[in-house]
Amino acid sequence: MNFFISDALAQGGQAQAGGGMEFLIMIVVFFVIMYFMIIRPQTKRAKEHRQMVETLSKGDEVITGGGIIGRITEVGESFVKVEVADGVVFNVQKQSIMTVMPKGTMKDL
Repeated sequence: MNFFISDALAQGGQAQAGGGMEFLIMIVVFFVIMYFMIIRPQTKRAKEHRQMVETLSKGDEVITGGGIIGRITEVGESFVKVEVADGVVFNVQKQSIMTVMPKGTMKDL
């Protein structure tokens, strides 16, 4: 019975001879998949959001990160004033604006 164990261990040593290159290729393929599935789309979304924030102007109807919908009344360096109802104005950071809505959206609500 002891001779079966020694044969199994001897065969296991031969199987590991060329595994290093395969492992390296697998790591590279994994990184390429991660790049195209996660990193690239995330940077594209961040770029689109940055462009949207730069083009904010007075009169745009927006939705903030907190879900508040309103109309921009004033645009500053890093803050905008958003009117959510008659006479109710919030100061909001530009980066917290999630979406610019089509004109007239607030009237439909």
